[in-house]
Amino acid sequence: MTTWSDAEAEEPSPSENCPICKGAGFIHPLLPSGKPDFSQVVPCRCSQKELAKDRLARLQQYSNLGSLTRLTFDNLLPEGRSGNPASQEQFRHIYEVAKAFTSEPKGWLILVGPSGSGKTHLAAAIANECLSQGHPVFFTTTPDLLDHLRSAFSPNSEIPYDEFFEQVRNAPLLVLDDLGAQTSTPWAEEKLDQLLNHRFNSQLPTIIVAIVPIEQLEERIRTRLTDPKLCQILMVEGKYTPLLEYTWGKGLELQKSMTFSSFDWKRVNLPPDQRQNLEQVFRLAMDFAKSPEGWLIFQGVNGCGKTHLAAAIANYRYQANQPALFIVVPEFLDHLRSTFSPESKVSYDQLFESVKKTPLLILDDFGEQSTTPWAQEKLYQVINYRYNARLATVITASCSLDEIENRISSRFIDPKISVFFNIIAPDYRGDLRPSPKKRTRRKKEPQD
Repeated sequence: MTTWSDAEAEEPSPSENCPICKGAGFIHPLLPSGKPDFSQVVPCRCSQKELAKDRLARLQQYSNLGSLTRLTFDNLLPEGRSGNPASQEQFRHIYEVAKAFTSEPKGWLILVGPSGSGKTHLAAAIANECLSQGHPVFFTTTPDLLDHLRSAFSPNSEIPYDEFFEQVRNAPLLVLDDLGAQTSTPWAEEKLDQLLNHRFNSQLPTIIVAIVPIEQLEERIRTRLTDPKLCQILMVEGKYTPLLEYTWGKGLELQKSMTFSSFDWKRVNLPPDQRQNLEQVFRLAMDFAKSPEGWLIFQGVNGCGKTHLAAAIANYRYQANQPALFIVVPEFLDHLRSTFSPESKVSYDQLFESVKKTPLLILDDFGEQSTTPWAQEKLYQVINYRYNARLATVITASCSLDEIENRISSRFIDPKISVFFNIIAPDYRGDLRPSPKKRTRRKKEPQD
């Protein structure tokens, strides 16, 4: 990552087609006598435009804005996207405050609102306007900042940890996006506290974009953001919605129909012990759905009914307007990988935090995911967090415990928190196959 000191130190490329100085790109200014002042060298008029363009390119490289350079005041609707006249008036006020901030960046500007309300566009527009005026700006999201700081501990890092942290702490204008989306570990809170405390005490111009209400932020951060002497809070109107906690997400249409009433635990073609096993797990799932506590682990072959029961628990909670998050583990990991993309509308930590902390989490097809070190680490983080926090969890798995990583499987079988149930019924799809027709042998006619 380019530091501003490095960017300033780079010499601009001289013009090779300057008609005045014949390629040097620089001239000696004239003394009052009209003779050249050979003690000084300044850019000639024909190269000043190129130098300004080169300086802007270096500023943009330093800014870390990337594709966000397209977000300007010119393509931002001054009244916002709401059809409500009151909301339009409110957004226009925020728009004017943001534009005024670019002419003289002082203090802290706090933009608060849900995803899609336009606050990131406002912050990026301020940054791009400041760049066009030749002022250095550094833009980063909170999760990306913490990821960079973690990677800076690596001996292969191009920028030492302390150097990078100092660069961010002392940026002439810092834009910190997605505050509240980061993983709330003690280490992350400490780094954010150090960063914001330094900029607060130094009164360095700062723009902060928060995706959660300020009252939900950690107390030390909240007290700085609400200081009336330094900070101005702008509420960008919008509605906060939980991530898939009260309804089914896309791609889960089949699970919507999986209820307790549609579960057939009386499969007549099964032997008595298997029917009894299905009835037991059915009663167990019903009791759990009414009062989710601890962990419920369903293990069995594909088609034995474990996903149906897990989905029935989610449907039961949704009908009671209670939160539950149903996740297919392989798809969850694919989604996490996709959130590393710059085009993702859901930040990695926002999704990860929702899965970790939802009051009731249902993990379907556990063990079917690709067993890469990255996948194992992400799943362990989810499992370990929920285990320590004693959050209600339902897990379905087709594989045996021996095939699951030991530090995860040991939590699955902890009797203090988990109920592990092995469903011994076979694949229900076998019940749907037509029984083969019996072949009848023709009775032989007596020979003459």
